[in-house]
Amino acid sequence: MESFVLGLGEKSFRGRQLFSWIYGKNAATFEEMSDIRKPLRSKLARVASIGHLHLVDVKFSRHSLTRKYLFRLRDGETIESVLIPEGKRCTLCLSSQVGCARGCLFCATGSMGLVRQLSAGEIVDQLLCVQRESGEKVTNVVFMGMGEPFDNYDQVIRAAALINHSDGIAIGHRRIVISTAGVVPAIKRYAEEQQPYRLAVSLNAATDGVRSRLMPIARRWSLEQTFAAILFYARRCRRRPTFEYVLIEGINDSPEQALELRRRLAAIPNKLNLIPCNSVDPAFRRPSPETMARFIEQLKPLHAPLTVRWSKGEDIRSACGQLSAGYPVTGLKQ
Repeated sequence: MESFVLGLGEKSFRGRQLFSWIYGKNAATFEEMSDIRKPLRSKLARVASIGHLHLVDVKFSRHSLTRKYLFRLRDGETIESVLIPEGKRCTLCLSSQVGCARGCLFCATGSMGLVRQLSAGEIVDQLLCVQRESGEKVTNVVFMGMGEPFDNYDQVIRAAALINHSDGIAIGHRRIVISTAGVVPAIKRYAEEQQPYRLAVSLNAATDGVRSRLMPIARRWSLEQTFAAILFYARRCRRRPTFEYVLIEGINDSPEQALELRRRLAAIPNKLNLIPCNSVDPAFRRPSPETMARFIEQLKPLHAPLTVRWSKGEDIRSACGQLSAGYPVTGLKQ
C-alpha cells in the first residue's frame, strides 16, 4: 500500500490509511475514507478498485444460523464460503481454489477437478464481503472450503497474514486454522517456517489401503510419511495438530480402523474431530449412531481431546464436503 501511494506521488502514510480502511474498517469504496482528502479519493477511484468478488447468492439454513455465500470472480468462475455463527464465536470457512485437484471421493469439490488457484486478495475478500453483507464480525477462520490450501501454499499464507495483521482484520493466529489432505512437503515447509496458524489434517482412515481408496493423495504419500511430517510439525512448532476423520458407513468405521487410529495417534499430542459423513453421493453414507458410539468406544483411552463435529448447514449444502459453487457433482464413485 505504501509503495502504491508513493507511485502516485503521495506520502507513505496514506498507504497505511488505505490499509486500515480496507482491512480494518471494511471500506468498500474510496469515498468512505473520510480522513483522506477528496482529490486523492477521486484519483484513487480513477486508478484502482476495491475488491475482487461479486456476491451472487446467499442461502440461509433452516436448522441453524449458517449461511452459504456464492461469489463470482472477475473471470466468471464461482466459489463458495460458509459463515457459522455460534454465540460469541463466528467462524468463516474460506475457499482457496476454484475446484480441487485432490479428488477425494466423498467431497463434492473434488469432483470438479482443479479450475484455478485463488489469489490472496480473492481469499481475503471473501471475509470482507461476508462481514459487510452479514453485519457479523468474524472471530475465527478455517481454510476448509473449496480447494486444497497447501496446493496454493504461498497465496494461502499471504491471505492468513493479512487476516492476522494487527492493523487490519486482526484475527489472532490461534483462531486461524489451515487444513490439508496431507501434502507432505508443504507440511514440512509449514513447520520449517514455523507458521503460527493452527494445522488440521484430513486423515479419514487409519490404514493405507482404506485411505487410498478414499483419497488419491494417499497413493502419493503413505500414512507413515504423513505422520512423520506431522510429528516434525508438532515438535518444531510445539503445537498440537488437529486430525479430521470423516466417518463413512462400511468403509472406515470398523473396530479395526478405530484401534489402528488409536495406535497411530498415541505418538503425537493432538486433537481429533470425528465428522459424520454428509450427503454428497449415495455410495457414501453416515454410520448409524450405534456404529459411531462403538467406534468412539474403541478409541479409548485416546489421551487426546475428541469431538464429534456435526457439520451445520447440510440443508443448504454447506456442510463439510458439500461445496461445489454450482458445478455439477459428477464422478463420485465408491
